[in-house]
Amino acid sequence: MADAGQWFKQLPRFTRYWLAGTISMSLLTRFGILPLQHMYLARDLVLGKLHLWRCATSLFVYPLTPSTGFHFLINCYFITQYSARLEKDQFGRSPADYLYLQLIVSTLAVLGGLVFNVAFLMDLLVVAVTYIWCQLNKDVIVNFWFGSRFKAIYLPWVLAGMELIFQGSIASLIGIFIGHFYYFLKFQYPQELGGNAFLETPSILKQYVPDVSGGISYFGVPPATRAQQRPAAAAGGGGAFPNAWGRGNTLGH
Repeated sequence: MADAGQWFKQLPRFTRYWLAGTISMSLLTRFGILPLQHMYLARDLVLGKLHLWRCATSLFVYPLTPSTGFHFLINCYFITQYSARLEKDQFGRSPADYLYLQLIVSTLAVLGGLVFNVAFLMDLLVVAVTYIWCQLNKDVIVNFWFGSRFKAIYLPWVLAGMELIFQGSIASLIGIFIGHFYYFLKFQYPQELGGNAFLETPSILKQYVPDVSGGISYFGVPPATRAQQRPAAAAGGGGAFPNAWGRGNTLGH
């Protein structure tokens, strides 16, 4: 337990908050302490009856059952791997920028959930953050199912394809769109196309979460040379199982 606690404390701050909030709220609903029927996102309830809290609870609650538990663990693993790496490496000196990323991705996930009637948004968030990390580390070789190996840039599409084939859900595709929206406006458009920087972090967040002085940061520049030197593993090196990834928890399921 001491080792687990030390490992948890070593996670970057906002990744740690995200993981702790998701696990705690999902367990509270699993054991009936929080009513699951008040946690999911529903378009008619949010827009019609102004159940606005559902926009927040659907980001952290995942419906734990014997059939979804393994998929939940896979999602948690992706959080500890790709969110942690993104926050520590690309945003290591600018934690407010990573917090702003999470706010943007969460807002878009809620909008996507309302439009496409997705009740629980964990899959969207995980895939979106994974997509951003993969775009910034395109040449990293990841290990996947049955020992397959490919560049990180293909990982989100592999996940989305598996989800579509085995689950008939487009939740991961929505997550890819959200991740690309952020990546394009934050990195591609201003750096490669010479456009305006639309996603500059508000000063109030910078005041709340000051930049870290010193150290090494790769924020703002896709770390191509660094990515080539460091291999990564997807889903613990063994890969995510087709029946465990990408359950699009739509309204009513």
